[in-house]
This record gives sequence, C-alpha cells and structure tokens, in this order.
Amino acid sequence: MSTRQTHFGGLGDKIAARAVLSISTICVLIMGFILYFLIKESLPVLRTTKISELLIGMDWYPQEEPPALGMFPLIVSSMAVTLLASLVGLPVSLALAVFTAEIAPYGLRNLLKPLIELLGFIPSIVFGFLGMAVAAPWLQERFVLLTGLNMANASMFLGILMIPIVSSLVDEALMSVPQELRAASYALGATRWETISKVVVPGALPGILSASLLGVMRAAGETMVVLMVAGGAAIIPKSLFDPVRPLTSTIAAEMGETPVGSPHYHALFFAGFILLLITLALNLLSAWIESRGAGARRAGGNL
Repeated sequence: MSTRQTHFGGLGDKIAARAVLSISTICVLIMGFILYFLIKESLPVLRTTKISELLIGMDWYPQEEPPALGMFPLIVSSMAVTLLASLVGLPVSLALAVFTAEIAPYGLRNLLKPLIELLGFIPSIVFGFLGMAVAAPWLQERFVLLTGLNMANASMFLGILMIPIVSSLVDEALMSVPQELRAASYALGATRWETISKVVVPGALPGILSASLLGVMRAAGETMVVLMVAGGAAIIPKSLFDPVRPLTSTIAAEMGETPVGSPHYHALFFAGFILLLITLALNLLSAWIESRGAGARRAGGNL
C-alpha cells in the first residue's frame, strides 16, 4: 500500500470517527435537554401535591377543585398492559426468529423475514382501528362484556406491535452464533431441536434478552393503540376485560385540553417523566446485558 493510500485511509478514519463522535454528542445533548425540560415542567406539581399522593394516590380526577392527581391506577395500568403484551408478543417473536434463522429453507427465510419486518412499518393507528372496529365487538359478543375496549384488547395489539422488532433482532442474534458450534453439536449426535435449545439459544441469550427488553420498551411507550382500545378508565384492573388508562394514553388524551401552568398540566409532565425513567432503566438494562454478553463472547474466544 502506498503512502498516499495510507494517508487518505487514515484521514477517512479520522473523519468517520469525528462524525460518529459529533452525532453521539448531539444525541446525548438532546436527551439531556428532554430530561431537563421534563424535570422543569414536572417539579411545580410538587408545590400543590405531595409526591406520595402522585405515586400511590388512587384517584385521578384532575378537573376537580382541588384536583385529585393520584397516578397509581395509571402506573398499574401501564405495567399490566405491558406485561400482558409481553406474554403475547415475546413467545411469538422468539418462535418466529428460531424458525427463520434455524429451520426455514433459505428461500422461505428470504420471503418471511421482509414480511415480518414490513409489519413494523404499519402505523399503530391502523392496529388501533382494527382493535376498535373488529376485536372490540368480537370480545364484547364472545365474552358478554359491557365493552370490548379493555386491557385484553390493548395487550393483544401491543403484543403484535412488538413482534417485528423483537423477532428481527432475535433472528440477528441467533445468526451471530458461530456455525462451528452447530456443526460440533451435530457431530456429537444432537438433534436439530437439541442443537437449537441447548447450543444456539444459550449462545444468543444476551442478544435475545436485549431484543426482548427493546420490545418491552416499544410496548410501554406506545400511545395510539392504548388510547383507542384500552377503554380509558383510570382504575386498577381486576380482570383481563377491565378498561384501563395507561400513562401514555392519559398524556395524549388530556394534554391538548389542559391549561398551561395548571397543576394538571404539570402532573402530565410528571407522568411523562415517570415514563422516561422506566424506558431509560430498560434501555440501560438492555445495554448492560449486551455488554455482558459481548464480554462473555470475548472471554470464550480467548480460551
């Protein structure tokens, strides 16, 4: 390689490194600004309402005088809907990823993988419309309910929304497992299922867990589906068919009609701050799991 080529190669690497550093710095600054703005707009609510009342209060009646701003039913609804959506979406996502990565013929994989990823480009409002127009009447008639807009309906469609991102990322994690491990397993007499369950999946486990957490974040932050099909009742659900009101739908439904500067206004920002903390914690956990997995792979490669 000539000196000229080496010079331009080094210059290109420096430009790329500085570009990545600049973009990363901008993203960190934007995240910091969002966090600062949420804290700034959230704190004034603590002048009129104790934080204990916000977090564990049972009544959400912000239009009353004085307003009741208990967010505990909203927080419980968010967690319940996200948990049920995970029970729906994660097993299906894992099964699809295992099929496309380990079982499906090459041609079928090339057909299925883009179709699954295409599902992620469908606007969430379309799923909300399907929940209102199709699933809600069916649930109401099938289970003799007062309304089909409830936690089960919202969880089902949130689970569907999780499938594209989780299955795609899990597929990549499974494909990253070295082919030599599969060959060694088959050479020792293991069946395909034994190889998948005892070699491939454990080898890709950090990536699978990271993808699952990203899917959970997708469900926790979704707005339109829960706004349209969750029912909108600020109560603690006692059954799958109770209407609920998660934090995201509360913010979306009420922010546009709330007087700026009122306790209700600042309480909604406080709800957004809670959501940000939840998603940030999940993101950090996902990054930690991925880093642990990368460290384990490096350690294994050095043996």
